[in-house]
Amino acid sequence: MYLVSILFASLAITPLVLKMFFPYIWKDAFYLANLVRTLLKFVLRRRRKPLFLVLDRFLEQSVAHADRPFIVFENKTYSYLDTDRRSNKIANALQRHSKLRPGDTVALFMGNEPAFIFTWLALAKLGCPVALLNYNIRSRSLLHCFNCCSAKLLIAAEELQEAVEEVLPSLREQGVCVYLMTKQCDTLGVEGFSDQVEEASDTPLPQALRSDITFKSPALYIYTSGTTGLPKAAVLNQNRLLAALAVLDSTGVIPGDVIYLNLPLYHTAGFLIGFIGSIETGSTIILRRKFSASQFWDECRKYNVTVVQYIGEVLRYLCNTPKVRELNHHNVRLAIGNGVRAEIWREFLNRFGNIYVREFYASTEGNVGLINYTGKIGAIGRVNYLHRLFPYALIKYDTERDEPIRDSTGLCVEAPKGETGLLVSKITDIAPFVGYANSQQTEKKRLRDVFQKGDLYFNSGDLLKIDQDNFIYFQDRVGDTFRWKGENVATTEVADILTLIDFVQEANVYGVQVPGNEGRIGMAAVTVKVGEQFDGNKTFSHVASYLPAYARPRFIRIQNVVEVTGTFKQMKVRLVEEGFDPASITDPLYILQERKQSYTPMTGQIYSSIVAGIIKL
Repeated sequence: MYLVSILFASLAITPLVLKMFFPYIWKDAFYLANLVRTLLKFVLRRRRKPLFLVLDRFLEQSVAHADRPFIVFENKTYSYLDTDRRSNKIANALQRHSKLRPGDTVALFMGNEPAFIFTWLALAKLGCPVALLNYNIRSRSLLHCFNCCSAKLLIAAEELQEAVEEVLPSLREQGVCVYLMTKQCDTLGVEGFSDQVEEASDTPLPQALRSDITFKSPALYIYTSGTTGLPKAAVLNQNRLLAALAVLDSTGVIPGDVIYLNLPLYHTAGFLIGFIGSIETGSTIILRRKFSASQFWDECRKYNVTVVQYIGEVLRYLCNTPKVRELNHHNVRLAIGNGVRAEIWREFLNRFGNIYVREFYASTEGNVGLINYTGKIGAIGRVNYLHRLFPYALIKYDTERDEPIRDSTGLCVEAPKGETGLLVSKITDIAPFVGYANSQQTEKKRLRDVFQKGDLYFNSGDLLKIDQDNFIYFQDRVGDTFRWKGENVATTEVADILTLIDFVQEANVYGVQVPGNEGRIGMAAVTVKVGEQFDGNKTFSHVASYLPAYARPRFIRIQNVVEVTGTFKQMKVRLVEEGFDPASITDPLYILQERKQSYTPMTGQIYSSIVAGIIKL
């Protein structure tokens, strides 16, 4: 009996002991169990005959939950069955009026509206890959994106007619057919398509149209945000799309959840996570044309939203809204996304209540993904046994030469814990890297001879850091980190410090070249809070307290608004090109003056002295 008592006592205290010495063991275990469930479901679907695609999962849901609301848009509701029938009408209209064939690529040029989803489903039923064009791009960029995917047909929203007409001569030269979602169009070379859709049958399309599709067939072309130049067309095949079904399901989203989707559908976050993820869970999507901080919580309350998405600076915008008591009266329980800084994460929870934030790391084209399943503020993931199934590592990187550091044998050097390194992920059969429509761009992202001769890794272009508790933190993009005075400067870290100043709203940090100097010196474009003024003395005192001398922004530019991409990522290219010349910058410009212990107005005389080498930086 004594031994039995000891045994039961041991069993009782074992979980407590494990949690004391291994505080995340249970969360690790639950996550891995969930991952096994997800992988098993994926493998079983891969084995189904005929081929099981994302479209087939949607068709299952439209039968099982025909009357369940799928899309709610501007007070109009479309059930799963409504969506299925409307997509059938578009597909049948395309079959009847166009020369489209299975396998032909179609470019979709629309904003966030139900027609976007209906049209994509229609094209999936016809066996056609789709290029998702950013509705904000124009002229040269639009034509570039269209040409990347060799599309045979362009389908555009009515409000984008003017943008289409800008590139129409080039499209006509290529023999491209252009459909506009309007009843009638008088522009030569552009057909109104709405009437044809309304007149079409809603009968289902035969599965035979998709009989030639394989898991390696292209399903989507999604374009990078273009913060550093023209967008690149990332190719997502059917296998990658099928895997994307699991994103929301694996984070605890259930059929009864209501998902607020205000991110662009042309982007990975809006399309794969918000739209495709909802197909798997059978949830309801509250679709909005674009993000609005002022209407966000009102609409969450109105539609009983339980899950929200974010990306880039979205949570910062929400935290910057006026403080109103009702803002934490809502049903939102989960926020999923990437790109939130630690201090904003904390403020978001303090302002809006106990919302479980699922920060993740992924890229449109990459073969590696991480997720923070513990809720550790600031982290993007955690090293666990998944590392063995999908091998990745952080390697030492020379930011000045813009290349990995290699040892005497020509192999890369793994970065130790606590040190920033470049994330690379091994390219394998279960973690393939498909790349871009342009093969040269694809090759640039492949890294060879990493840990042994002949191996092949995906170069993420992102600098991360792993702490002693195995949590992973995003540090910077390779192109954003710069080197000054022999030291690496991470722009995100400097921006975080600047935004702690009470009058600073936002900060965009970058490096600029100085004639006669190696590397790049720090500069920041900041916006000032409404009713506040820039204080050079306070700014100097703050950066001097928190940053080493080499990391302190030498120049500060005051802007009315920080420019961001359509996916809320800060844009730096134009700022870097404009540099710190007051003659070419109309914004207020300041320079750090060590002797005066302040940031003082930048003048043409000071600029000339710097360029001439009289003033040393």
